[in-house]
Amino acid sequence: MISLVEVQETNKMIREMNLDVRTITMGISLMDCAHTDMRIFNQNVYDKITKSAEKLVKTGEDLERQFGVPIVNKRISVTPIGIAAGAIKTDTYVPVAEILDKAAKEVGVNFIGGFSALVQKGCTKGDRILIDSIPEALAVTERVCSSVNVGSSRSGINMDAVKLMGDIILQTAIRTKDRNSIGCAKLVVFCNAVEDNPFMAGAFHGVGERECVINVGVSGPGVIKRALEEVKGQDFETLCETIKRTAFKVTRVGQLVAQEASKRLGVPFGIIDLSLAPTPEIGDSIAEIFQVMGLEEAGAPGTTAALAILNDNVKKGGVMASSYVGGLSGAFIPVSEDHGMIQAVQRGALTLEKLEAMTCVCSVGLDMIPIPGSTSKETISGIIADEAAIGMVNNKTTAVRVIPVIGKDVGEMVEFGGLLGYAPVMAVNSFNCANFINRGGRIPAPIHSFKN
Repeated sequence: MISLVEVQETNKMIREMNLDVRTITMGISLMDCAHTDMRIFNQNVYDKITKSAEKLVKTGEDLERQFGVPIVNKRISVTPIGIAAGAIKTDTYVPVAEILDKAAKEVGVNFIGGFSALVQKGCTKGDRILIDSIPEALAVTERVCSSVNVGSSRSGINMDAVKLMGDIILQTAIRTKDRNSIGCAKLVVFCNAVEDNPFMAGAFHGVGERECVINVGVSGPGVIKRALEEVKGQDFETLCETIKRTAFKVTRVGQLVAQEASKRLGVPFGIIDLSLAPTPEIGDSIAEIFQVMGLEEAGAPGTTAALAILNDNVKKGGVMASSYVGGLSGAFIPVSEDHGMIQAVQRGALTLEKLEAMTCVCSVGLDMIPIPGSTSKETISGIIADEAAIGMVNNKTTAVRVIPVIGKDVGEMVEFGGLLGYAPVMAVNSFNCANFINRGGRIPAPIHSFKN
């Protein structure tokens, strides 16, 4: 039972420290929508989404008013379309993306995730149609998000898919070049993707999930920063304990919102995802937490260690506050969405290579990074392969969301708007990896994957 005292304690965090519930995401299974006819399938999908999520946005707004907790986004995730639409006799799933977009607009959510494929061991016919449809789908829709899982610790890395996704990302950038290639901001490539992630662009409703479920993502970098300011200069044990205690309090807010949303919507509660997801606002930054820890800038020596401390203790505090912590839960390091990260890039403290090192210990991977529009598809595939290898070997989720901004070069500023933020274009290693990427096939799973 969550007490009124706990709610009141969080009011200060909300008013002064940018605490918010970042998203209430309703996961919806589309498995019963399957049909061989595109028109019938799309109608089934539209009807199910609009019926299931009819009251989602209003419920979120009501909870905001009742508890005084900002609920920034109301979103939907669906069964990966590469699976759900597999029976359709077609060569494109763009009409499916358009119906998802239409349904999202009808119920009022800002994003809908699940235009996705799970291809860690290989592509089905439906998966390949889905992947080939991504550039046009993201160009003609506003709210659809796409993800592709190319590897796992159990299966290895599908390098054919890695190669293909380098080309797909570049095509998506070209198709949306009139909007700073923003289509790529709605496309993420995973290794070890999780089935209950409420955050975009990577959310999808896993095949092992219930028919319909409510997952809540909570965020509060500003709360952690303020707490650490009070123990500045103290030892690492104190630092870790402070992060854990604060993460516990933040997670309890999400638990309250999730339980109440579940009750009002008549939909089972799934998980709380406590992810420190920054925004471009000053005071709501992961990089600023590093500075309070004692680093001059994000990217300075010690940054990876600081991120490891933050990520681990956020998880420890979260699991004590809720029996159902899931999703990605940890610290995100999206460049364009973090004021401090943007500053670190501008000052030359933070490079793509340092970010890659940091992804070994954060909760996701290379996120919201503008790169030159002239970057080759093979180089993008090489970046994906590196991240997938980190995830596969370390048995963790990693991801790549890079944005080759057509017509922009290193150092030029790019504006994406809203929570997607802005950032300078970052330099990419220019040495060639094409011969490596073009080998094709699959990288086998590491030896420690054999646990049965």
